[in-house]
Amino acid sequence: MSGTPLLAVAFALIGALLFACGSVAQQSAAAGVGEDEALLAELVRSKRWWAGLLGDGGGYVFQAIALGVGSVLVVQPLIVASLLFALPLSARFSGARMTARTWAMALTLAAALVVFLIVGNPTEGHNSAAIADWLIPLAGVLGLVAAAVAAALARIRPGPRALLLGFASGALYGVAVALTKSVIDLLHLGPAAVLGNWTTWALIAAGLTGFYLQQRAFHAGSLSASLPAITIAEPLVAAFLGFAVLGERLRVHGPGIALIAVAVLAMVVTTVGLSRSQADVTTHAQSSQPVLS
Repeated sequence: MSGTPLLAVAFALIGALLFACGSVAQQSAAAGVGEDEALLAELVRSKRWWAGLLGDGGGYVFQAIALGVGSVLVVQPLIVASLLFALPLSARFSGARMTARTWAMALTLAAALVVFLIVGNPTEGHNSAAIADWLIPLAGVLGLVAAAVAAALARIRPGPRALLLGFASGALYGVAVALTKSVIDLLHLGPAAVLGNWTTWALIAAGLTGFYLQQRAFHAGSLSASLPAITIAEPLVAAFLGFAVLGERLRVHGPGIALIAVAVLAMVVTTVGLSRSQADVTTHAQSSQPVLS
């Protein structure tokens, strides 16, 4: 890797660490809100939730810096590494221990990330695209989000509802990630260019709506239902838009394609497994510690 991708990797990993801190705090706070209580009204009174929000904000800043010097296909898989940081943090605060199976999944995820980045060697593509290039891919993603939210609003069990809301939230976060590349490209033109471009407002709308749906997902059911959906949907949607709109590609041929396919499959399977492990540890911490307010 050249110096620029290495910088992107470094900034993405710092962002992943901050996202992990924010995730542990926010999930714990959201899980402590009763079914009959107003979710957002309760969360804004929680110091733990605000600390988590600060971690998320810092994570996004470093994610944006990483996207400024690297491709979505480099940055987004590394953001999944937040799970590798979140699990030990959750275990530390709950007094629980990470099992041998969890450590094995964590090591597998780390190895899959390395294989993807080295063998795949993603290209950077371009930072911006015409609105016409966005229309069909973005409409497809938003259609899936709308369908997931509509299904979640039906009278279904808490687990599936949390899963659907988590998917919708993660998908919108993925949209925000792809749009961030375009907004960063406008920064050198000044505030007027940034505020006058549709991608800025689309980014804000996707981010805020995704955040709201994330809190609803945490509140709707078990974290083991919502967290895997959020964690998987974001990088998949971001990578799809990076490929379909921003022209990013994997530079791999022949046997390397099979190796990349195995690495991606391993990343999906271990991410789901680690998300469930994190949810279990966070739930244990919530049940064994008083809620900070």
